[in-house]
Amino acid sequence: MVRKPLAAFLAATLVLAALGVAAHPLLAEAAAPDATKNIAACLQPFVEKNVVSGAVVLAATNEKVLGVGAVGYADVAAKKPMQTDAVFWIASQTKPITATALMMLVDEGKVSIDDPVEKYLPEFKGQMVVAEQDADHMLLKKPGHPVTVKEVLSHTSGLPFLSKQEGGKIDALNLREAIFTYALAPLKFEPGSKYEYSNCGINAAGRIIEVASGMPYEEFMDKRLFKPLGMKDTTFWPTEEQVGRLAKNYKANAAKTGLEEAPIGYMTYPLTDRRRGVCPAGGLFSTAADVGIFCRMILAGGAYEGKRYVSEASIRVMTSTQTGKDEGGYGLGWATTRRMRGPTGPVIVGECSHGGACATDMRIDPARQIVTVLMVQRPDMPGPDGGAIRAAVSKAAAEALGK
Repeated sequence: MVRKPLAAFLAATLVLAALGVAAHPLLAEAAAPDATKNIAACLQPFVEKNVVSGAVVLAATNEKVLGVGAVGYADVAAKKPMQTDAVFWIASQTKPITATALMMLVDEGKVSIDDPVEKYLPEFKGQMVVAEQDADHMLLKKPGHPVTVKEVLSHTSGLPFLSKQEGGKIDALNLREAIFTYALAPLKFEPGSKYEYSNCGINAAGRIIEVASGMPYEEFMDKRLFKPLGMKDTTFWPTEEQVGRLAKNYKANAAKTGLEEAPIGYMTYPLTDRRRGVCPAGGLFSTAADVGIFCRMILAGGAYEGKRYVSEASIRVMTSTQTGKDEGGYGLGWATTRRMRGPTGPVIVGECSHGGACATDMRIDPARQIVTVLMVQRPDMPGPDGGAIRAAVSKAAAEALGK
């Protein structure tokens, strides 16, 4: 959900690729378990060394779950073991789910990703861009073109990460109020000129869903995705029962000798309070099972258990790189590794993924036809540790797949 964990994830990926993940001291201990046993056992060394308090791991194909398991504790002080139905704040993993919902409206002809955002959100008409700025002045100019729907979905809009009015909380304002604050401020750079991670952009996409569908964003998500897919524990406002299953959030203590409990800094408590604003960019709570269902639907090209949710054409655009000139980058709501090769061929051309601020992670591997879901709650996860954990999960998933 936040910029620092995403930057740490990308940095760790590059470092581990260069040095080899086997260099991490805990990876050698993280033997992939037998597919008939607890798939999360691969992370036991990371629990014992206080890298994470606990975790849930799931691996699946588009046809079946290969394995799901839990390790460690959901509540360390209470010695409450982690369970496979534990609830987690999935933070920025909300982004590809929101993008999928918007692409459903694209499929229905209600939205075009090439349209200017102001077509749906007139608040953005006349928005300016910063031409130059220093401590004493700011000069604005008219942008080369208005921000498009594609640009808000790919973090190339020029919108900031959060607005000043949100005060560092992703649930401080309702969605309509938040959008007004984004439209009032100038763009940071010319739309489409570069990539810069932006919650505001994805939140704007959520508001477009409301305008184009004629229903509140959270209602659309529930009626069109969560309930039909069977994602029964995915919500912006966990119930008291779900809070009882919520894995606690932990960060390194001051001495860096262990973990200490920490609140979710970007959220307003109590989490059950439905007066908290929805955040299409990072507000969802969910379980490994629910995230697994969503990923399996994407892996299958937009269908799940005989029902189509989004077209293959939309999946192809979402999961292929739309930023920069390199193969890897960002698609529409997804971190990506390959560019689209055209309207034919594989629907997903390369691995796509998304993480969350507390180190949750979901990955879709079209080559092996497998999805992996990692659920942990560690907002200050060190980059090398996060990379080693993902490598251990990938190894365990391969063992479960039998490849």
